[in-house]
Amino acid sequence: MNPKYRRVLEFDKILTKLGELAVSETGKALCSELEPSNDFEEVKTLQAQTDEALSVVTYTGSNPMSDFKDIRQYLKLAQVGSVLTMKALLEIAGVLCACRSVRRALVTDREDTPLLTEMASGIVTNRMLEEDITAAIISEDEMSDHASPELNDIRRNMRKVNDRVRDKLNSFIHSPSLQKYLMDSIITVRNGRYVIPVKAEYRQYVPGLVHDQSGTGSTLFIEPLSVVEAGNELKELQLKERKEMERILAEFSARVAPDAEMILNSMDIMSRLDLIFAKAFLAREMKAVPPKLNDKGVIRLLRARHPLIDPDKVVPSDLWLGQEFTTLVITGPNTGGKTVTLKTVGLLTLMAQSGLQIPAAYGSELSVFDEVFADIGDEQSIEQSLSTFSSHMTNIVAILRDVTPSSLVLFDELGAGTDPTEGAALAMSILEMLLTMKVDTLATTHYSELKAYALSTKGVENASVEFDVETLRPTYRLSIGIPGKSNAFEISRKLGLREDIIQSASKRLSQDQIRFEDVIANAEYHRQIAEKERKLAEEAHIETQRIRNEAEKERVKLESQREDMLKKAKEEAKRILVKAQSESERIITELKKTKNNAAVKEHELHRLRADLQGGIDELSPHITPVSASEEQKLKSLSAGDKVLLLTLGTNVIVLTAPDARGELTVQAGAMKLKVNKNDLAAAKPEPKPDAKSRYAPKKPPASSVSVSTRRAETECDLRGMTVEEALMHMEMFIDGARLNGIKNLSIIHGKGTGALRSAVHNDLKRISDVDSFRLGKYGEGEDGVTIVTLK
Repeated sequence: MNPKYRRVLEFDKILTKLGELAVSETGKALCSELEPSNDFEEVKTLQAQTDEALSVVTYTGSNPMSDFKDIRQYLKLAQVGSVLTMKALLEIAGVLCACRSVRRALVTDREDTPLLTEMASGIVTNRMLEEDITAAIISEDEMSDHASPELNDIRRNMRKVNDRVRDKLNSFIHSPSLQKYLMDSIITVRNGRYVIPVKAEYRQYVPGLVHDQSGTGSTLFIEPLSVVEAGNELKELQLKERKEMERILAEFSARVAPDAEMILNSMDIMSRLDLIFAKAFLAREMKAVPPKLNDKGVIRLLRARHPLIDPDKVVPSDLWLGQEFTTLVITGPNTGGKTVTLKTVGLLTLMAQSGLQIPAAYGSELSVFDEVFADIGDEQSIEQSLSTFSSHMTNIVAILRDVTPSSLVLFDELGAGTDPTEGAALAMSILEMLLTMKVDTLATTHYSELKAYALSTKGVENASVEFDVETLRPTYRLSIGIPGKSNAFEISRKLGLREDIIQSASKRLSQDQIRFEDVIANAEYHRQIAEKERKLAEEAHIETQRIRNEAEKERVKLESQREDMLKKAKEEAKRILVKAQSESERIITELKKTKNNAAVKEHELHRLRADLQGGIDELSPHITPVSASEEQKLKSLSAGDKVLLLTLGTNVIVLTAPDARGELTVQAGAMKLKVNKNDLAAAKPEPKPDAKSRYAPKKPPASSVSVSTRRAETECDLRGMTVEEALMHMEMFIDGARLNGIKNLSIIHGKGTGALRSAVHNDLKRISDVDSFRLGKYGEGEDGVTIVTLK
């Protein structure tokens, strides 16, 4: 696409913002060189890449790209056999590290990033070379002692010689007899040799080699003869060190050379990925969305915003083109936003065709054009046109020469800068030509003739930008279907022009012109009313939605509170039942001790305990607070009455009348309980006893509690219970088995950690009815079952 039109539409400013978001030098370079594509499939791929990158950024919360240097020149030097510097090798290692990091981040099992995964799969890494370089080279001017065994040995010898030289010189400068010859008691270095500062007049008293002197000549820097040999040895070691370092660098350079092409290719992929992720971050910054794409010339922008205007000030616009009409004539006052609309459409088209997402609402659609032509002028600003007729016409001639049916054409102030009649005629002819070619065209104008042309020509539509006459300010809102009114008289009146001049000017207009302007004004008036009503309806809808959401939140809150209350009631009911069972067990234990004097039979005690346990098991999951219905409520209570105890769900006998607080004593089987009269209701009918059951009494005593019969079983499954629950359940089971005359029982406790098994065995040892017990054999459940034999 022509760079001139990209510059006019300020596409280069978008590229500048894009480059600031890239992390690498080569990525920034690609951003500055980015060009829109006119290939439909390529644009779809570019948009898909940006969308995938945005998904990665949203999912990970960070940029997977790492900064890396431009090492292309170093790789070329390595390919021709040059020895690379430590800086070059470190930068190559940095690129290899970045390649490894990016490949690890993008080559994953994610199914929503196939394009990026495929690109990143082409990145080649060489971790061994990367780690060898970083281990051997500490910085741009320092190599590690461990870069090679030889270098380590050389430097160890250097340190030894160094220490030997310094020890000799230290003894020299601290010698009392020699200190008077020294300018200062220090050791320094000159020309790579250790020396001491000696006063010039005492030169003959300090034999050695003079390596330097002070500026005044009063101090000579002498290497004493006693350390010259050691100094020579140190110099030789330094030469060996330099030679070994050069050998190591040459070796690394030779290892880089074979992989240079692959590293270059990986670097190219990394640069393109950097560009793609810069697009993703720009989309996040602009709150942009991926546009729908077509190649049929259809444009539909929803709440589109110019990306270079302050987001807090820009006014979103809706615009459509390319279906019912292909030419849109935009009218309205100066500074009203006509040029901004042109630039927004052109710039968003260029962005979309470059793989950039656009600042608009979801559902926006753009076509892929072969060229975007723009006659806005080099000096055109958003507020004012400074172009002349000749410069406009030069641009228009070039556009009409190169335009195709697949192009987008933007004209600002078409036909301006010359005689209005001739200019309007030229403008209509130009629009007619483009309309015949079915070229998507947007044109701004002040000419009433073009408004009338749009009204009377099929395929051409009017649009206008609003202007508030009261405040003399544009609203920047675009309205399609209604031509704009110039408002010249109203603006002049507000600015203070004399009324007689305005009236005189009005008389000079033809009746057709006046009627046309009045029709436009009337249409605009009704459109604004409709717009206000639409906004009021939208606000009412939003308020209704808010109220409904609040009501739903309140309903959910109440439901949650209800659940909490039910849960607490269930827990309280279970607590009461467990307390009652504990109390009954205590009574049963006491009655057993005085069994000979007890009025209650053993099997009745067992049945009562089993009934209580069954009540707990049954009510625990779904118990709800119980209250008496109107029919069940008791009008009076007296001793001997049979009533229903709601908390236990069983019939009881009243023993005492209610006291002042409504509390009374009732008997449930062998238990006496103190309850409130509100927990009592009319007695439920007694179930008919099963004639075949050995537990069914022929004439149950008045003081007994009716309980359901239990089928004799030989297995007791304790799995899933706590130790306390399991032991209680097992004892009840053994009592029932003994009463049924069953001798051999199976206690299923499972294997697990063995804690429950140990507790069962310890309890069996205490039960007097147990004759013996053992673990199950093969086929009986093995260690998960205990076989019990009763006496």
